[in-house]
This record gives sequence, C-alpha cells and structure tokens, in this order.
Amino acid sequence: MVSIDSLTVRFNGEELFSNISFLINKKERLGLTGKNGAGKSTLLKVIIGEQEADEGGVSKPTDVSLGYLPQHMNVTNNSSIINETLKAFDEVNTLSKSIEQLSYQIAERTDYETNSYHNLIDKLTEKTQRFDILNGANIRGEAEKTLKGLGFLSSDFDKSTSTLSGGWRMRIELAKILLKKPKLLLLDEPTNHLDIEAIYWLENFLKSYYGAIVVISHDRAFLDGVTERTIEISLGKIYDYKANFSNYEILRKERRQQQLNAYENQKKQIEKTEDFINRFRYQATKAVQVQSKIKQLAKVERIEVDDDDNAKIHFKFPPSPRSGTVVTETKDLCKSFKEKEVLKNINFIIERGEKVAFVGKNGEGKSTLSKIIIGELDYYGNLKLGHNLKIGYFAQNQELLLDTEKTVFETLDDIAEGEVRKNVRNLLGSFLFSGEDIDKKVKVLSGGEKTRLALSKLLLEPYNLLVLDEPTNHLDIKSKEVLKYALKNYDGTLIVVSHDRDFLNGLVDKIYEFKDKNIKQFIGNIYDFLEMKNLESLDMLNKNSVSKISEKKEISTNKLDYEERKQLARDVRKLENQILNIEKEIEEIEKEILNLNNLLGNPAKITAENIDYSELYKTIEKLNKKLEEKTYEWEVVSIQKDEIEIGLQ
Repeated sequence: MVSIDSLTVRFNGEELFSNISFLINKKERLGLTGKNGAGKSTLLKVIIGEQEADEGGVSKPTDVSLGYLPQHMNVTNNSSIINETLKAFDEVNTLSKSIEQLSYQIAERTDYETNSYHNLIDKLTEKTQRFDILNGANIRGEAEKTLKGLGFLSSDFDKSTSTLSGGWRMRIELAKILLKKPKLLLLDEPTNHLDIEAIYWLENFLKSYYGAIVVISHDRAFLDGVTERTIEISLGKIYDYKANFSNYEILRKERRQQQLNAYENQKKQIEKTEDFINRFRYQATKAVQVQSKIKQLAKVERIEVDDDDNAKIHFKFPPSPRSGTVVTETKDLCKSFKEKEVLKNINFIIERGEKVAFVGKNGEGKSTLSKIIIGELDYYGNLKLGHNLKIGYFAQNQELLLDTEKTVFETLDDIAEGEVRKNVRNLLGSFLFSGEDIDKKVKVLSGGEKTRLALSKLLLEPYNLLVLDEPTNHLDIKSKEVLKYALKNYDGTLIVVSHDRDFLNGLVDKIYEFKDKNIKQFIGNIYDFLEMKNLESLDMLNKNSVSKISEKKEISTNKLDYEERKQLARDVRKLENQILNIEKEIEEIEKEILNLNNLLGNPAKITAENIDYSELYKTIEKLNKKLEEKTYEWEVVSIQKDEIEIGLQ
C-alpha cells in the first residue's frame, strides 16, 4: 500500500538512518520502536510529507488517505469540544453532497446501457461505500462515542476548548483523526496524554480499525495489544519482524545468537583455509590445491553480525535514611480550586517501604494529592507526614521546569552539594550524557533527554519518599526498564502516578484509584486491578444479564414442558461433546507449539535438517493464531452450554 524505498535521512551531517526500505500493507498493525533519537518521529514526518529525505522516497497510491498525530502539536482553536470534533466530518459532508448530486443525475438518465451511465453508477457506489465506512448517517453519535472513549464526559461537550490543557486538546485531535478513518493511521506516542482507561479504549479501537496503523510507542503493553509487526530503528538500520514487541525481542535475540554462531563457525573455516594456503603456498605439489582454496575463499560471502546498540542508562538510588513507620496519613482531606472541588474527605495511610500507585482518569486529583504531600499545595483537613521524612519529587511536566538556558552540566552542578558535586560528571554519564553532551543547553535536548536529566537530579541526595508523577513519559523502553529495576530495588517508600501498565506491573503492590473526588484502595498488581475494573464497567450489563437469567429460570419452572426440557438436555450433551473435542484440539495445538519452540532451541538440528527459520516462525505464528481462535470458540460454546443449563434449572 505504502512503500518506503531506499530512504536516507541526515541530521547535522550524520546519517539518522541509511538506505532503509519496507512496505506498509493494507490493514497492517505496525509498531515502530527504537531508542530516543533513533529517528522514529522523523520517519513518520517523511511518510506524511512534512520532511524531505536526503535520498530515496515514499510511494503511495493516490487513493490512500493518511492520518497523522504528531508527538507535539500546537492547537489554538476556540470552539466547543463537540463542534471542534465534528470538523472531522468535512469529508462526510462533501460525500453527502456528491451522493445527492449523483443520485439526481442518475434519476434523470434513461441511457442505461451506456458507459457514461455505468460510470455514474460506479462513482455513486464508491462514494456510498466510503460514506458508510465513515458512518455518515450518525456522525454526532460517532463523535460522542469517540470522545467518551478518550475520557470526556457528556457534560464536557459544550465546554470551550480554550479551557482545556494541552493534553486534553491532544485528545480532541486524536478523536478527529480516528473519526476521519484514513486508510493509514500514523500515531506518534498517542498514549502520552491518556490515562489507563483511555489507553485501554484506544487499544481496543485500534484492534478492530479497518485501515493500516503505524504507531510509535514506548508502552510495551500497548504495543503488544495493538501491533502484529515490529520495526526497530537502531544505529541507522531497521530490523523488521512479523511479531508484536515482546515476541520481536525474543526473535531478535535468537537471530543475533544464530548470526554469532554462524559467524564463529565461518571464522574457524576461513582460518583453517588460510592456514592451509599459508603452509603449502610454495610447495609445487600442492599448487593446484592452494589455488583452489584461494578461489574458494574469494567466493565466500562473509557473515555479518548485526550491530547492537547496548548503550543504556544505569543507576541505583542511594540508600534512604530511615523514616517513621507511618510515612503519610490523611484524614478527611479536601481540596478545591475556586468553586471546583477536586478531592473530598480523603483518608489513607502509607507506611514505610510501601510502593503505591495512583491511577485514574486525568483530572481526578492524582497530581493534586501528590503536590499536597510534597507541600506545594494547600488543603483542608488533616495531613500527617512521618518522622525524618526527606521527599524527592518528579513533576509530570518536569522537563518544562528545567532552566533551558543552562547546560546539562550546570543543571546538576548548580544544586549539587558536598561530595556529590565531585561526581556530577559520572552521574550524568550514568544517564547517557558524556563528552560534548554535558555542554549542550537544555533547550536543544529531546523530550527523552530532558526526562533523563530531570531523573538524574533525584540522585543528588538520599530520599526516603519518592513521589513520581508520570516519570516514564518520553522515556524509551530500555530506559523505562532500568528505571523500574532501580525503583524495585529502592529501599524507601514510593508513590508513583503512571498510566503505563507494564511499568507498574511488578513494581507496586497497592493501588489507589481516584474517582468522583475520592480514592479507593486495591491490594494487588495492576492487571488484577484492570480486570476488576473491566468487570465493574460491565456491572450494568451483568445486572441486566442476571435479570434475564432470572426470567429464564421463571420460564423454565413454569412453562417448559417435558419434551422441551428433553431437547435442551440433548443440546447440553452435544455442546459438552463439542467442548471436549475443542479441548483435544487445543491440547494438540499446544503440543505442536511446544515441539516447535523446543526445535528453535536446537540450532544444530535445524541446520542438520536444513530447516528454514522464517518458515518455522510463520508456522508457530499460524499455530498461535489457531490456538486463539480455538480458545475463543471454547469460550463461546461454554457460554451457550451454561445459558441452556440455567434455563433447565
């Protein structure tokens, strides 16, 4: 559908990426990943036409529409939220007029066999199909549904966009792009301004999206949920795999190990051949063999091992001074901004050593409570901070709070004290600032670099309470993994505001959900919490289902005659047999996948039997897809059986 052909882009004289080529196919879900600064956003800008390539180009059919959400956008509209969103339907309005005109022209014609008449019919069909894809008959309903999915309330729709923060305006722009339904969506970090519930909605929306998707994201869980193909940009090259991010990481590692093994084997063979040539080069009796070996060596295609960009941040938090058992405690804490009440009667206790997450929709008070705890905002009610508490704070907009005129080195050196000041250069090196980088002014740094610099400030002195508000925004996946590892090993108390499921998973053991001006405690990991939330969101549906089940029970007791009950019992037995057969098929598929995975771990056997790795991966992928289908089939049949059994009770 869209072809990237031999693309080279240079930045400040250095190649960002060189001679890369790949194809974006119809309905494909492609994740674009790589370190901060690898060139991901630049590649999207080249595809959309905002930036020119130094060499190569992008080819696409004229009928392929593109939708592009940049990572940063300046939005200056001033209409109501719903009216601004409805601007997405300019195409629908144009189509509606065209359909009306074409219908009128066709009604006036009687030359049913002519080419021009059939051309009109074809045009009308094409425009009607596009109108239906865009759900043109229900544009307001579509707009409201999308806005609600992205976190807006019905009561928000008539509010002016001028009252919104940049993050909420970005949500409107995302809604407009999704509603336009382009054939190719290009999304650059779409989850940066979304809370967990909105991310979950977007993930499900994209799974069923009719067109192709290319998404840049450092959210592993989001990538795994949406994408089926991964392209990594690393050291100017691309690595392309038909797999989501987690599976790609495994395949990439295996491929590199295979390359290393093949390289070492070839190296030994070449050394043996060269040794033979050197030993017998001047012996007349071996001249023919030596020449043969020289020709053989010249024909060898040397195996290259992919370069690996192993540079990553590395640090650990200093040991924290001991604090009191109760780190922070609130009783009936309230907070209002003018007439708007944000928090009402908040009661909770966080004890020493706990790692806690604040989650919930944007605007529910997570950052507000964080700022109250660190002493930045006033409040009503009671807040008790523990004995000997030293608080380290990372603000959600931390990168914007840095002095842009200072250099990287000055940012830390100006606030470092005592012995720590002697180690500022080493500390910056741990966060990938070395050489000339430390003399760069903050204003020229990327978002990821600013976040790393802001995080490094937390290591200038020991804290026993860290309050981190969205610390992973703009960090690449490797950097997030290092931060998560450092926080897991941190011996102090942690409060973290985050929407990144993979980052929170295994890091926190207590979750506070912010909703309707209050908080609700949940003990467990983030995926347990989300599962519970999913059940709660279906609560009304479940209540309706219970009501319907009750009705079925009444019918079964009062109205089902003997023959009907016998037929239902036969149906149950049939479904039970069907379930058993599906379970057997699932077991066979799982055995087959296990055998193939064991084969992947045996490179010698693969080489000996001349097995094609790519075909092996394709087979495993097909089996995994078949397993998903069979599991879904099992769920459907099981539900059917349960419903009939309820009717028999």
